[in-house]
Parts: sequence; C-alpha cells; structure tokens
Amino acid sequence: MTDLPWVVVRQDDNGNRYRVGRYETREEAERVSETLDARGHKQLYLVERIDRQAS
Repeated sequence: MTDLPWVVVRQDDNGNRYRVGRYETREEAERVSETLDARGHKQLYLVERIDRQAS
C-alpha cells in the first residue's frame, strides 16, 4: 500500500470540512489545492498532513 500522508481539505462558508483527496507529496497536494482555488469559488482549500501516530 502506498503511503499518502497529505490531504487536500475543502472548507465551506459554514466551517464544514470535506476531504478532497490524498497525495504522496506536499507539492502534489498544494498543486491540486491551487488548481481548485483558482476556480474562484468561495471555498477554502487547505493542505494538511495526516499524523499516522495519532490513528
């Protein structure tokens, strides 16, 4: 199984958060986040690392 520790999360105006996707590198996750953000919607896209130790 491939380790995918980086996630892109969408947060809407009400503070609801949804996982958009998981990625192997931070750079890949940031690229996806920037692409989604460039669409001009009001949602906020965040890049976060999953802490495997806390699971």
